[in-house]
Amino acid sequence: MVKDATFEEGGEEPLRLIAEDADDLSVIASLTQDAVFPASEMSWQTRQRRFAILLNRFRWEDRGAAELRGRDYERVQSVLVVDDVLKVLSQGVERGDADTILSLLSIDFEAGEDGTGRLTLILAGDGAIALDVETLNVTLKDVTRPYVAPSKSAPNHPE
Repeated sequence: MVKDATFEEGGEEPLRLIAEDADDLSVIASLTQDAVFPASEMSWQTRQRRFAILLNRFRWEDRGAAELRGRDYERVQSVLVVDDVLKVLSQGVERGDADTILSLLSIDFEAGEDGTGRLTLILAGDGAIALDVETLNVTLKDVTRPYVAPSKSAPNHPE
C-alpha cells in the first residue's frame, strides 16, 4: 500500500515550488512572509521578462520542528522568480541601494483578462512592487543551506 508523503518528511529538503494559479501563490506567499533582502538583490531582466529577488527567508515550514526540538529558528536564502513580466512598478522602494533592507509582508494577485494580472509584493513601511504579468508564473527555490536566524526568534506580528 502506497501512502502520501507527510509535511514533516520534506522538512529538511530545500524548497522548489511553482505557482501557476492563486491557490499555488498563497502557499509561496505564506512561506516568503517576513523574508528580508537588500534592495540591490532585485533584478528586472526586461528581455527575458523576468523579475527576481534573492531573499533571506524565514523557514516557516520548520518552525514547529524547531520549537518541538528546542533548537534555533532558521532562515535560508531563496530565489523568488516571476516570469512573463510585462512591466514593473514600485512605490517607496530605493532600488539598487545595498544599505536599504526590505521586508516582504505578503504577495497578492489581482487577475485580469485572459490570464493576465498584477502581482503585488507588499513590503513593510508602505513599500510595494507591482508586476504586470501575462500569466501567473512564480517560482520559489532555496539556494543555500539553512542557517540560524540572526535574531534567534520567529517573526512576530502583534495585533
